[in-house]
Amino acid sequence: MTIEPLKSTAAFALAALLLVVAGCADNANPDNVDRRSVERWNYLIAHQAEKAYDYLTPGVRATQSRDAYASAMNTRPVQWKSVKFNSKECDADRCKVHVDVTYSIKLPGLGKPMEATSSQSETWILVKGGWYFLPM
Repeated sequence: MTIEPLKSTAAFALAALLLVVAGCADNANPDNVDRRSVERWNYLIAHQAEKAYDYLTPGVRATQSRDAYASAMNTRPVQWKSVKFNSKECDADRCKVHVDVTYSIKLPGLGKPMEATSSQSETWILVKGGWYFLPM
């Protein structure tokens, strides 16, 4: 075996390792909270709460199964329509995220659903290099 293939294999392994490390560092970036918050809401809007489950903190996921969470969220009487990121305040391992969620709900006595937009304040925490939603 010659040295050249070993050099190229080592260079490839080093480049792959650097990409993984860069990706982990990027996950800790508070800018990811904006994206993750909207992604989580978009899954809820699409009635795909089983995918939104992955955005919950590991501690919350340890106390509730994916199926139980998805069933509870997908069968709510409120119909979420859209989400818009507004702002956030972050420190090293916690962000308070503010989003506007448009929803509709059927109220007794009204013939058609009522639609409104509500400002939501969410807590996101940094756990093992990634941002997760902490329901309060």
